[in-house]
Amino acid sequence: QVQLVESGGGLVQAGGSLSLSCAASGRTFSIYASGWFRQAPGKEREFVAAATYGGNTNYADSVKGRFTISRDNAKNTMYLQMNSLKPEDTAVYYCASSRSVPWATSSASDYYYWGQGTQVTVSS
Repeated sequence: QVQLVESGGGLVQAGGSLSLSCAASGRTFSIYASGWFRQAPGKEREFVAAATYGGNTNYADSVKGRFTISRDNAKNTMYLQMNSLKPEDTAVYYCASSRSVPWATSSASDYYYWGQGTQVTVSS
């Protein structure tokens, strides 16, 4: 069993930066994919970024060039560095871990373990 706990959310002005962390306990992130998703009020949960055990990454077009995902496999921790934030980035951000898919998948159904979410609010 894997438990994921996000931290680092908060309120920031447009153009600012935030860094999210996701700590895994119970088991390691393992060789499978891990990723970040977000859900804004009234919208569906959407893919943000994913990373593989070996360091390959995948990003949603909306965050490409602004967000960076990384994993520290030794520390069982995943990060999301968010720069040049926009009001439309406002959402609850969730980290997720797969137990079957090794590539940087963007499909939420490929992820089995989910964190509780952390709020990111970007003011204009």
